[in-house]
Formats: sequence, C-alpha cells, structure tokens
Amino acid sequence: MRPAIVCSWLNQYGGAERVLEAVHELWPQAPIYTSVYEPAALPERWRSWDIRPSWLNRMPRARQDHRLYLPFYPLAFSAMHLSGYDAVLSVSSGFASAVRVSGAAHICYCLTPPRFLWGFQGYVEREGLTGWRGLPVRLLLPLLRKWDRRAMARVEHVVAISQEVRRRIELVYGRRAPIIYPPVEVGRFRLQREPGGYFLVLSRLVPYKRVDLAVRACSRLGLPLRVVGEGRARPALERIAGPTVRFLGWLPDEAVVREIEGCRALILPGLEDFGITPVEALAAGRPVVAFAGGGALETIVDGETGVLFREQSEESLIEALLRLDSLRFEPGWLRQQALRFDKPIFQSKLRELVESCLRGEPIGEGTGSWS
Repeated sequence: MRPAIVCSWLNQYGGAERVLEAVHELWPQAPIYTSVYEPAALPERWRSWDIRPSWLNRMPRARQDHRLYLPFYPLAFSAMHLSGYDAVLSVSSGFASAVRVSGAAHICYCLTPPRFLWGFQGYVEREGLTGWRGLPVRLLLPLLRKWDRRAMARVEHVVAISQEVRRRIELVYGRRAPIIYPPVEVGRFRLQREPGGYFLVLSRLVPYKRVDLAVRACSRLGLPLRVVGEGRARPALERIAGPTVRFLGWLPDEAVVREIEGCRALILPGLEDFGITPVEALAAGRPVVAFAGGGALETIVDGETGVLFREQSEESLIEALLRLDSLRFEPGWLRQQALRFDKPIFQSKLRELVESCLRGEPIGEGTGSWS
C-alpha cells in the first residue's frame, strides 16, 4: 500500500500532533501534506519526515500564527491534487479533508469540524476577534461553511475521535461516523501510589482551553497549581494568578511525565474533543478534575476516576476541588481505565479500518468504536 497523510497545520505541538505521530509510525514512508510547517515548534525527530507544506507556508508570519490566513485555507488545500496513492488519510481539525484525491480511498480522521466555522461566536469572543478584527471571517462565513460541507461530502469515509465529535459531524455534515479513540502512550507513565502535593494543568495556553478557570480557582483557594505549556494567553493568565500558581512553560517529554506522575490531580477546565492528557494522568494513577462536557464524559467517571464540574465557572470548579478531598482513588484502577486507550489499540484499529476501506468493505456507522 502506498499511503499519503494530510493534516491541517504543523506549527504547534499538542494532542493533534501526537495523533499524527502514531499515524506516522504505521506508515513512516508516507508523505505528509499540510498548510503550514514550522520545524522549530515541533520535536527535532520530525525533521527527517517527508513534510510538504502548501504555498501558505511562504506567506508572512503564517508559520507563527495560522489564524492570520484562515479564509485562505480552502484555497491552499483545494490546490493539492494527490494522485498515485492507494489511500489518503486526512487527520483534520480544519480543511485538510479538502485535498483533491484521484484513484485513492480518502479517509478523514476528524478531530473536530472547524471551530471557527461551526462555533463562530464563541470562537471570536475567546480569541479576541470581535469588531473589525473578525470582520473578514464574519463576511466570508456563509461561503466558507458551504465550501466545508462540499469538501467533506467528497470524502469517502469519515471517522470520529469521540462521541462528542461524532455528534458534531452528524449535526454539521449529516453523516454518521464510527469512532476510533485517539492514542495514549500508557507505557510512558509509572504507576504512582501516593498523591503528590500540587495540582496540574497541561495545555496549550490559548483562550478556548479555559486555563483561566483553574488559575482563578486555585488562587482563591490557595492551592498549589503548576501550569505546563505555552501560548498567547500566558501573559493574561499570569496577571490573574495568585502566589500559589507557577507557570513552567514548555517542558520536554520526560519532564512532562514527571509532572503528571507527581501531581495530586490533573485539572481539565476546557471543553475537549477527546482529551489525551486526562488519560495520561489516569495512566500514572492520578485522578482528574474535569469539566463535564465533550470527551471528558467518555474517559472520566465522576467519583470513580475523578470529579466532574457541571458549569464552566470558577465557582463550579472550586466546588469540585473541595469535593476531591472527600474521595479516595485506587491508582491501579485508574491505570486500568487508561489501558482502554493505549496506542497499540488505536494503531491496530486504524490499520484494520484502512485495509477494510481498500477492500471496499463497509466500515459501519454504529454507536460504538469501530472494530
């Protein structure tokens, strides 16, 4: 089989990029097509990969801030005509599924329909794109939505990463998608029996991740909080942080593992499409305090593997943190729950699905994960 891989953009390192790594392990010789590529923002090992960015990569500051050119992504991906491949796998959170495919099975592993198209009002408010700054996208919104639907209609097979994303796919595109949960490298983490002394947030520091809720709640309660990650929201978060909050910035993988293993609990305040980080915490025997929405509802059980808070508010998170004191969690049980999402399971299911698509077999659209 000669496959090609497509992804939305490569200028940051987070959950989507870890999914791409697991996909690339399956087909290491496959070229990776993308809109923009910033090598300095990604692990050094990626520099040996065959990564082919679009013409957008040559535009001023496009590699540093892909939001500057959001209306142009349809043009960039539509200009990619992929032929000579048996299968094209697009790992997409926006526009990557729009590549032109000839003579190959096109499978879209949909991380989410584009947020700025289908959750527009909330997106522009969180990103500070109100008023004239959001005007170009607002004017083009109907056209871009129509284009996005047409592009997805050309894709033969659509796969969702979670129940939450499958619901969005059905709502936006009118398609029922099977689920393959994203990969988690459970083996990277040692099982910790004794709880640590601090809470942890591990996230890109961008507005929609709602790290501000964790910073405000822990500051009010005087709880030690470590924030690992970088992003444009960091200055604003530092301004509202109390003395018990520490910002550690970007850390190498080994240091991130130690932070997760040593924490008392991980805090997940945002609405996640799936959420790899909370499963990593479970792998280390650590509970998770998470907003009760999105992918967290598929990985965290209230009172068993963590605590869920029902509103994205400071007060609701404070109540959850206080309730955590009354609960005890068995680390071995937490790790057992994480094993359901181990990377070899993801890779096995994805390989089987691609092979089934190549044989022309139906992949199913049931309510459970594909198998």
